[in-house]
Amino acid sequence: MGARPADRSFSGVGRPGTPVPGLASGFDEGSGLPIVVVQPLQGRWEWTKPLLRALARKARVVSYSLAGEYGSGHPADASLTFDAYVGQLRDVMDAAGLQSAAVCGISFGGAVAASFASKYPDRVSHLVIVSSPGPGWRANDRQAGYAARPWQSLPAFAFGAFKRIAPEIRSAIDTRRGRLWFAVRHVSIALRHPSLPPMMARRVKLLEALDLAPDCGRITAPTLIVTGEPALDRVVPVESTKRYAQLIPGARCVMMEGTGHQGVLTQPDRFAALVNEFVNASHP
Repeated sequence: MGARPADRSFSGVGRPGTPVPGLASGFDEGSGLPIVVVQPLQGRWEWTKPLLRALARKARVVSYSLAGEYGSGHPADASLTFDAYVGQLRDVMDAAGLQSAAVCGISFGGAVAASFASKYPDRVSHLVIVSSPGPGWRANDRQAGYAARPWQSLPAFAFGAFKRIAPEIRSAIDTRRGRLWFAVRHVSIALRHPSLPPMMARRVKLLEALDLAPDCGRITAPTLIVTGEPALDRVVPVESTKRYAQLIPGARCVMMEGTGHQGVLTQPDRFAALVNEFVNASHP
């Protein structure tokens, strides 16, 4: 393999001289069938870079920071609607010169991807929804408390997040050295590319107010639903994610054993192989 290309700005990619207002920079690597990855609640594409790199070994992979985060080109605005995130995905695809692509949404991004697939069916070749709150999802008391007081809750949220993911790290990563490296790497990424707690809280509230069930019934793209093990996903109940499989015609659901909510991070190569196989199945 040759040298890996540097991350490319979206402005003008595929459409020289026509930068798209409101977009800054993101991830665009690899070649082959395009996959656009919509980020989870934390919103920063840099947090999932190991996954994006794994996917890019066999596909052209595009990702970006969600509106309201640093580097997204959209100011942090409490008035952002859910449709603004759907529109941002459309603008990113336009800026990258993609008329159609596989769309992979992780957690919050899964809801964005599903809504986009229902509104723009001709632009989605395949749909992948990963550990996403399903139609009818509501925050539990702990999550609602974080969303109500995002800055004040930040220390408790960070400590709670570590406690929630620790059992999954032990299950998904075999060696103590590997677990330590995983923790150090992702803490470093979080410190270098911080998310904004008020924007995360805003996204939680948008999900609670969303009625995705009618949208799911209109999705025509081949759809793969990916979950972790119910006992290891301590963020989104697996049964909530499975609601997509019940509502989207022809959707297939698979579980990544040994992982929970963070399987895309704890086992990025395994997840990438699963997605690439699905996306390329009808394109030998």
